[in-house]
Amino acid sequence: MLKHVMAAVILCAAAALQAAPALKAGTFDPPRPAPEIALPAADGTQFSLAAQKGKVVILEFGYATCRDVCPISLAMLANARAKLGPLADRLQVVFITVDPERDTPKVLREYLANFDKTFVGITGTPAQMEAIRQAYGISATKKVQARGGYTMGHSSYLYYVDPQGRLRALQPFGRPADDVVHDVKALLE
Repeated sequence: MLKHVMAAVILCAAAALQAAPALKAGTFDPPRPAPEIALPAADGTQFSLAAQKGKVVILEFGYATCRDVCPISLAMLANARAKLGPLADRLQVVFITVDPERDTPKVLREYLANFDKTFVGITGTPAQMEAIRQAYGISATKKVQARGGYTMGHSSYLYYVDPQGRLRALQPFGRPADDVVHDVKALLE
C-alpha cells in the first residue's frame, strides 16, 4: 500500500513540474534574492525594490540618449505590458541609468513617458549607480566621440525579479514582446 501511495505522490509531483511553464529567458538556478535598489525615482517618489513584492519587476539598464538598444527594448516592454491586459498592473518596469551625468530625474521622466507612463526611472550619483551596476554585473563604458560628446557602451540584459523578490531570469536584447508576456505570466503563477 505504501509503495502505491509513494508512486502516486511521485507521479503527481512530476505532473506538476511538467505543468509549470518553462521561462523563455535564461534562468537563475537556484533563484537568489535580488540586490536591493532603494533610491528616489525620477518622479520624486521613493523607490525600493523590496516594496515591489507581489509584482514581477523587469530591470533594464540604459540611458536616455541611447539611439540603438534602449528605445527598442523600452518599446518592446511597453508592447508586452499592453499585451498583458489586466495583468499589466502586476508588472513593474524599472529603467536604471548607466549615465547619471546626463540622466537627471527630469530627463528620465520625459524619456520614459514616450514609452509607458508606469515605467519607473532610477538615477543617482555616479557612485550610487556604479554600486547598483556592480550588484547586477552590468558593465558601462563612456565612449568619447571625436566630434565631442559621448555615448555609453553597456550590457543590455533584462533582469526578471519574481513576486517574492528573487532574481529569476536574464533575457538578452532582441527578444520579442511575446517572450516577455509568457515569462511574466509564468512568474505570476
